[in-house]
Amino acid sequence: MRSSPGGGGAVWKTLSDDPVVNVASRYGGISLANQRLMGLNNIELISDRSLADNLKEIAQVKKEFPHHALIASVMVASTQEAWHEVIKKIQDVGVDGFELNFGCPHGMSERGQGSAVGQVPEYCEKITRWAKEVATVPVLVKLTPNVADIVPMGRAAKRGGADGISLINTINSIIGVDLNSFAPKPSVDGLGSHGGYCGPAVKPIALNMVSALASDPELNANGHMPLSGIGGIKSWQDAAEFILLGSTSLQVCTAVMHKGFGVVKAMTRGLEDYMKEKGFNTIADFCGKSSTRIKKWGDLNLNYKVVAKIHEEKCIHCGICYASCEDGCYQAIDWTKMPKEEYAAKFGEAKKSRADQNAPAMALAGASTEPTKAAPPVDLFTIKTDTCVGCNMCALACPVEGCITMEEIPTGKSKMSWNDYQKMLAEGKIEKIQPKRTGAALT
Repeated sequence: MRSSPGGGGAVWKTLSDDPVVNVASRYGGISLANQRLMGLNNIELISDRSLADNLKEIAQVKKEFPHHALIASVMVASTQEAWHEVIKKIQDVGVDGFELNFGCPHGMSERGQGSAVGQVPEYCEKITRWAKEVATVPVLVKLTPNVADIVPMGRAAKRGGADGISLINTINSIIGVDLNSFAPKPSVDGLGSHGGYCGPAVKPIALNMVSALASDPELNANGHMPLSGIGGIKSWQDAAEFILLGSTSLQVCTAVMHKGFGVVKAMTRGLEDYMKEKGFNTIADFCGKSSTRIKKWGDLNLNYKVVAKIHEEKCIHCGICYASCEDGCYQAIDWTKMPKEEYAAKFGEAKKSRADQNAPAMALAGASTEPTKAAPPVDLFTIKTDTCVGCNMCALACPVEGCITMEEIPTGKSKMSWNDYQKMLAEGKIEKIQPKRTGAALT
């Protein structure tokens, strides 16, 4: 048994009055470049140990760590009797709260539990109310992301009496297929099943859903509904983003499974430094600070303009920006070749990219292996500012941090959203904006 350095507590693996039988293997992962476990898929179910054994250990842990919060995750059959009985048994050993698992998308959902509850507002409300009828400690509801709109589920939890909401649980998924054996991953005797996807790859989805609940007027009508943010948190920056969008607490699982409890200590140190830098004394000082900046698309300013700028002193001439823009976006980058001596006189010595950094299938000047007496010219990439739409793609694709930035171009026009535009059109106060005649995006 080890405590988590810097952590405020723990959520116990989901308990039931009827232990499950799990399978092997249970996990599958996706790596991206040098990032192991960018995404993690699991087909593991809830605790496969008896409720009695779990309760004995919960009591022991709470005794050894009395000042840390211990939350019991719970999932049982959808009957009032079952929920009443298990809540009473668990709270008798001294847990500090409950988390009702309405999110698991595999195995348990097929038994009418987990996401089968979290996908139906009426079920979510009813079972939350059953738990609250007997619970003497706070009750959180853990929501599934496998819904079209998270807000009705959050509102249902509130109507049922939830003291807080945790989100997100895992996303329904198949992680991949072994191309040699043809078995899905993870494989159980050559077969597989859909499972729950988590890890850094799901963070954008989690942030969107946290933001949706944090900004919902009905959910927060009587004060801010406490939200426990979950989903891909592996660094202090991730943690800060969740807090800025309205999370009042955070849960970390995949990162701990990957690298141990030490990641939590690093997060707390980083958050402390960030708070000092920004002048925040408490988490509450910046919790939800970015929520008011999340708007519907129709409220964004159509007259705001940015264009890309390539900082030549940082360019490694890999051609990624050109290939990305030319083949996938708006054809807003020119590619020319400049004699090496002329380039050096104008910009200084040209930096070189590694072969693995170059855009594929491009005849870059430095890519030829043929012997030549003359120094090869330098590939020069420049932004066509009259064509650039400010999409950001080149800056995102560039392998050199800060080599391409997006620069604001004053338009001299007043702010105008799509909603404003439609209103002014209807009132005859503005001419219809004509479509652009240059560039052609694929999307």
